[in-house]
Amino acid sequence: MSALTDLLSVDGIRLDVEAEDWRSAVRASGQVLVDEGISTAEYTEAMVRNVEENGPYIVIAPGFALAHTRPFEAVLKTGMSWVRLASPVAFGHETNDPVHLVVALAAVDSAAHTAALAALAKVLADGDSVRALQQATSPEEVLRVLEGEPTGADGRGGSPAAPAKDAAPALSEQKILTVCGNGVGTSLFLKNTLEQVLDRWGWSRQVSVEATDTISAKGKASEAVAILTSQEIARTLGDVGIPVKVVRDFSSTTEVDAVLRDTYDV
Repeated sequence: MSALTDLLSVDGIRLDVEAEDWRSAVRASGQVLVDEGISTAEYTEAMVRNVEENGPYIVIAPGFALAHTRPFEAVLKTGMSWVRLASPVAFGHETNDPVHLVVALAAVDSAAHTAALAALAKVLADGDSVRALQQATSPEEVLRVLEGEPTGADGRGGSPAAPAKDAAPALSEQKILTVCGNGVGTSLFLKNTLEQVLDRWGWSRQVSVEATDTISAKGKASEAVAILTSQEIARTLGDVGIPVKVVRDFSSTTEVDAVLRDTYDV
């Protein structure tokens, strides 16, 4: 078992599900959570409202949506569902539509699922793994792919060389915020991808990453050198006194690498 498959069972995976629009796609993923005793129908409707209120920021990679909302009493235990759609649907995202995979996350707090999202980020950054997931013919096959080790090839452009060591920040530690509407799903996913890049650069000791929500981010901005987030959340944040950098594909270490280079001019 892996951290990801600890939260996702064979019964939590549905393939070739029919959905007429993004709402029905999110509701289909929420219904699996209900069927598995992970959350109630109230949580499913809260996931739909999250997109209605904050926009399609949950579409964090081409064809992939991470449906979720804040922890509340409708979450019975931490868990996930995996819904691959029979036909992709539009969520209204500028670059990542249409969506063919909806993973729903229900969490009792902001910490229990961190390792699972880190594992998912690595899988979706790996081109071979993504292709295998798209071609899987059974839930068991999906689980086998998710339990395997990614090949390390970034499916969205390769892995640029790390900058020279003397380009690292001069301060002993700096902070970057990753931000989403709730601070428990997409911001954690982006945090994991950013930390992969920082590890490769050898900057992990100099730059820490904190995942947070839009309200908290405004108060924490003075502690950070930059914010990384989606286009929709960037519009919501507005001017917070530090650079707000937009990332379109939260699974791409190549894109995050480029954003980080721009942030530090390296």
